[in-house]
Amino acid sequence: MRDLFPQLQSWLNDGKTVALATVIKTWGSSPRPVGSGMGVTENGEIAGSVSGGCVESAVIDTALRVLKNGHPERLHFGVGDDLAWEVGLSCGGEIDIFIRKFDHHNLEIWKKALSKMDSVGVALVLKGIEPYLGQDLILESPGSIQTQLPQGVIAALGDLAGEQGIHQIESSEIEEVFIHRIQPSPELILVGGVHIAIPLASLAKTVGFDITVIDPRRLFSTEERFPDIKRLISDWPGKAFKEIEVTESTAIVMLTHDPKIDDPALEIALDSPAFYVGALGSKKTHQKRIERLILAGISPSKLDQIHAPVGLDLGGKTPPEIALGIMAEVLQVWYGKEK
Repeated sequence: MRDLFPQLQSWLNDGKTVALATVIKTWGSSPRPVGSGMGVTENGEIAGSVSGGCVESAVIDTALRVLKNGHPERLHFGVGDDLAWEVGLSCGGEIDIFIRKFDHHNLEIWKKALSKMDSVGVALVLKGIEPYLGQDLILESPGSIQTQLPQGVIAALGDLAGEQGIHQIESSEIEEVFIHRIQPSPELILVGGVHIAIPLASLAKTVGFDITVIDPRRLFSTEERFPDIKRLISDWPGKAFKEIEVTESTAIVMLTHDPKIDDPALEIALDSPAFYVGALGSKKTHQKRIERLILAGISPSKLDQIHAPVGLDLGGKTPPEIALGIMAEVLQVWYGKEK
């Protein structure tokens, strides 16, 4: 949804009517994960994907019908269904897709949700009475949910805020919701604007990370070297990190090989909630780094958190190849796939 949001916003601001298809449940080898979305305008313009291509035509036809009659629809595609074979879902998966009109009210809910620094839930009403059916409710806190709902419904939704998936609600207003858990945009902080940082910043941006580069050396921290990143700070780590809110969605990588820069940044990173901390250098270099940090009073248990030598060993030697290994490991940890 984060990638799709700018296009939905642009369409609505241009006065177009928009339908949004959302994957609400999957079984087996479904080609797209739960929460994936696809927008469709009344003119047949599309953005995003709900299946990687195999059921899009059927979803688009349904979306156009929803835009005409205003009634949300729920579709099921399974490998055993005639319709599934017709649309090409022959890979063994099954998906449920909910299609509804997406209006400015929904847009504002998602704009708020996507701007949060912490995780937040958005409830899509799958079954319920008007005006709730097909609408989004942000589950940031009980007070953020529409106040005209009974307190029991508000409490039930609040209890489900962290549980992505389909849930039943025992009320006459809302009977069923899909909870979409929204994580804040992941951020990659690069300490050192060295050559490897250039392709690494590009790769990270491509996969959806916000990028910050810290380097007190003016020759390395220039906009020419790092165009279109979130933040470029030409200062020492002790001052630079005071300008940054490090969260559980932050990865920090040290790249300078200079203890005067990397070591203070590592001390800050290891005392933060960052989900990934890595440092460039050989095993020998890292051992010397560990010895320095122990003398500085850092506990061995914290030092074990450092990914070093940083990145997956893909066998590459060039800066772009090394950057790919680093980004691959960051993603592996981000998605909880680290062995």
